[in-house]
Amino acid sequence: MHTTQLDDWQHDHTFGQDKVSRGERRTLWVALLTAVFMVVEVAAGLAYGSMALLADGLHMGSHAVALGIAVAAYVYARRRAGDERFSFGTGKVNALGGYTGALLLALFAVMMAWESVDRFRNPVPIVFNQAIAVAVLGLLVNGISVAVLGVHHDHGHDHGQHGHHGREHHDYEHHDHEHHGHEHHGYEHHDHEHHDHEHRDHEHHDHAQDEHHDHNLRAAYFHVLADALTSLTAIFALLGGKYFGQAWLDPAMGIVGSLLVARWSWGLIRQSSKVLLDHQEPQHVRQRVRAALEVDDDRVVDLHVWSIGPGVRAATIAVVAHEPVTPAEYKARIPENLLHHVTVEVNRCPGVVAATP
Repeated sequence: MHTTQLDDWQHDHTFGQDKVSRGERRTLWVALLTAVFMVVEVAAGLAYGSMALLADGLHMGSHAVALGIAVAAYVYARRRAGDERFSFGTGKVNALGGYTGALLLALFAVMMAWESVDRFRNPVPIVFNQAIAVAVLGLLVNGISVAVLGVHHDHGHDHGQHGHHGREHHDYEHHDHEHHGHEHHGYEHHDHEHHDHEHRDHEHHDHAQDEHHDHNLRAAYFHVLADALTSLTAIFALLGGKYFGQAWLDPAMGIVGSLLVARWSWGLIRQSSKVLLDHQEPQHVRQRVRAALEVDDDRVVDLHVWSIGPGVRAATIAVVAHEPVTPAEYKARIPENLLHHVTVEVNRCPGVVAATP
């Protein structure tokens, strides 16, 4: 029967990426708000001859472009989620969008620092009242944007992973297998998890999406946070300049802000690049997998666990034992909320089992 009916052994690799996420909706709203405010500022600057309004409007335009890239990444990942050319779905498009946003954030930090240093060297007259009004308005808009995106930094735990344990199947391949210099002559099982509850589980989990792993959302969040920080430090510096004559505070706060933005950018680059380069998941995650599988004389001899999307992990595992069980039984030992897509290779050790005294 297996030559004509293969549905029970096959599954897609969308992993919920075909759904409109909360991150996509919120990023779209913030991008639209930023774009509208940019148009209003540029129009007002041209109408009233205000360079402060015009400059801030163009500055906000750079963030509108970055937010537009984030939205485009969400849309592309969703529309291409079922494309078989993507081996594990389009989850990494999210990391690619986050990485691109982080690079733009780094460029923004460099521009901030450059402009601040130039202001130290070549001070310009500041129209304080107008500049303070623009900064307050910008802070208001960006404060709303930060609240809408609402990224929480304490959501980096395993509860963000989705488990999909449905009916599992395996097949057997008989051949000699050499692994890490040890020969294990026997049989080898290659088992792929069947996700018959995949779409329902993702839909249910949408309310608890692990935003810590949504690099695209975090990139958008840091862009509006950087803009809010710029407005806040500008208000502080402008008030100091207006009432205490400390005009140097304006470029000084610009340098402080650029350093903080650069730090955010570097952190996001490191996180998103790990996903793009299939970096192994943290030691504590791999240790949980080993602890679940290494029962009696079962030993994990090769283990690879990596991220394939926001809160989605894949794994390939090689197990050796004197009396191995089926791949399905090994997979059943893995904690339900730990892995998404699992491939288990089982090897029989040719050694003699020690007699029990």
